[in-house]
Amino acid sequence: MLDNLLLGFETALTLENVMWCFVGVLMGTVIGVLPGLGSTTGVAILLPLTLSLEPVTALIMLAGIYYGCQYGGTITSVLISTPGEASTVVTTLDGYQMARRGRAGAALAISAIGSFVAAIVSLALLMALAPPFADFALRFGPPEMLAVMVLGLATIVSFSGEDRVLGATMAVLGLVIAMVGVDTGSGVARYTFGSVDLLSGIPFVEVMIGLFAVGEVLHQIREGAAAPIRARFRELLISRDDLRRSVGPILRGSGLGFLFGCLPGAGSTLASFMAYGVEKRVSKHAEEFGSGAIEGVAAPESANNAAANANFVPTLTLGVPGGATTAVLLGAFTIYGIQPGPLLFDQQPELVWGLLASFFIGNLILLVLNLPLAPVFAQLLRVPYGYLYPLILFTSVLGAYAISNNMFSVWVVLVFGLIGYAMKRLGLPTAPLVLGLVLGPLFEKALVQTSSIGDGNLLIVFTRPLSLVVLVIAALLLFGPALVTRVRSARSRPPSTLVG
Repeated sequence: MLDNLLLGFETALTLENVMWCFVGVLMGTVIGVLPGLGSTTGVAILLPLTLSLEPVTALIMLAGIYYGCQYGGTITSVLISTPGEASTVVTTLDGYQMARRGRAGAALAISAIGSFVAAIVSLALLMALAPPFADFALRFGPPEMLAVMVLGLATIVSFSGEDRVLGATMAVLGLVIAMVGVDTGSGVARYTFGSVDLLSGIPFVEVMIGLFAVGEVLHQIREGAAAPIRARFRELLISRDDLRRSVGPILRGSGLGFLFGCLPGAGSTLASFMAYGVEKRVSKHAEEFGSGAIEGVAAPESANNAAANANFVPTLTLGVPGGATTAVLLGAFTIYGIQPGPLLFDQQPELVWGLLASFFIGNLILLVLNLPLAPVFAQLLRVPYGYLYPLILFTSVLGAYAISNNMFSVWVVLVFGLIGYAMKRLGLPTAPLVLGLVLGPLFEKALVQTSSIGDGNLLIVFTRPLSLVVLVIAALLLFGPALVTRVRSARSRPPSTLVG
């Protein structure tokens, strides 16, 4: 492996490859900043520009766009509560609150550091464990994926705040919204009310832009425009205490992100939600989550970057895309006459290891570019909100229109902007609704496939060891805290004394 790693860095460190890697991460960051575009669209749009390049150089550039978009989406999530990428939705929960408290620079800096550490961890795991992890991922059939979705739904408890019933209700509402479109099992349209635009479902990214960006702007206008943030420069920098509190979340997020990224279809979005939920349970500062906890930024940012790298495990070793963006990259492999699969590591080691080594180089470029610029980006918050609000609304509408080039996306953003505003006014939690939307299509697909495998009997999930283990973890996540609390209260209760 050491020889292959040296071969990879020898390939990736040529002047041409480093230059195109830099171009890729820079363009990815810019694309990520624009709400709605995302890495999938960015890679698809820019793919034709790489056709004149050598295959390894082209793939290095396209991969740079992929993980550059992850950080670009973080910038708008933190500064203006507008997720540039679906995987950065969770970052808005605490990142934007940190920005409102004058700590936007620290939030962006820890995002860059977390992403870089996650890249190193996931790259090491990818190089050492890609073939065994690919075999492990193959064992995750529909019943196992159904159990993973149940585990994802169990994390709703972490996002529900004090009122778990309300949180569960909002999650169910998210699942119901996700049901709009064509039924996975029968192919029959449901809840579309005759609209052709709704046949493909209510688009997730547009919903996020509406709920977070437009909803926040309307809420702030209703509350009265706040004074621009005048944080001192040293408050924009990351402190030693921030770093100390972020070490554990970054490492845990990296591990979780890699694990979920290896599963085809699970993706970065689910990984970031899971990392946030786990962190909220284990953190000593759980009460700060949702109001500006730096752990709430470090964990999901590390997870989504690690998952982005881990998506290449099934892509390279099995020829199965790990997510939407790697599906486009898989098309790029085909265009260049490359066949991903088990033999690729043996037949074209220079290409594979050069691509993997470029992940480290690209993330290093991102760190060098963005860490010093974090306080500079944070200066955007000094702009009077009278100028900032129209800019946010214009960017949101433009990003929504750019996704599908029709007005339907814009109407979705505006409608869910009003819904987001109403939820803020009523104090309803947004995160469970978003998690329901994320898991809805994945859960339904796994449910239909599991039902087909078991001839209508869903109890098959209890007969397979992997799915059973995942379900036990989900049960512990749901009922474990209540049991621990009950045991602790029973132990602390003074023993009763007999009066005779």
